[in-house]
Amino acid sequence: MTRRARIPNLGGAKAVVLHRPHPGTEALGRHLAAIGLDVVEAWPELPAAAISADFLFFDVDLGFDAQFPWAPGMAPMPLIALIGSEAPGRIEWALSQKADAQIVKPVGNAGVYSALLIARRAFDERRRLAAEIADLQGRVAERQTIVRAVIALSSGSTDETQAYAQLRALAMSWQVTLEEAARRVVELNNKEASHERPRRA
Repeated sequence: MTRRARIPNLGGAKAVVLHRPHPGTEALGRHLAAIGLDVVEAWPELPAAAISADFLFFDVDLGFDAQFPWAPGMAPMPLIALIGSEAPGRIEWALSQKADAQIVKPVGNAGVYSALLIARRAFDERRRLAAEIADLQGRVAERQTIVRAVIALSSGSTDETQAYAQLRALAMSWQVTLEEAARRVVELNNKEASHERPRRA
């Protein structure tokens, strides 16, 4: 059974329109207000308060990286590209910003609401995937640390199974997680190794 996606309530959301003054953006602002959004227009600088906006519409035709206080693709809100020119360089720049939706200029009444919903969904999904990837990378790093700790504890008659058991015992003794115990063992091993290295004359 397919689960239906819940349509978010956009009433009271804040939208920033980063575009030079134009009758088309005035129409966009009116349409957004009719949907229930609070609209702020700006150009060419993005106001500091925009960092807390729920949506950002930006002009692809004249936009540039320095307008944004974040790295390309790292916007803290959904981005909606306003596209007039289909020049490859402009489209490539819009793609580098990782726009979550787009509206072709001149902006009409159609497409604005759907762009808001699509942008919100795409943005949320992108953030979910990024968090999932970061979590997986963290787990891989922790496992590598555990392996390094087991290798450090393995010596002479101590095999890897015994070293792992020793690491677990240390974690219990220190009342920390296995990963934290592994980090401590690795740090201690690195310190000992650095002391054993002969100093250069």
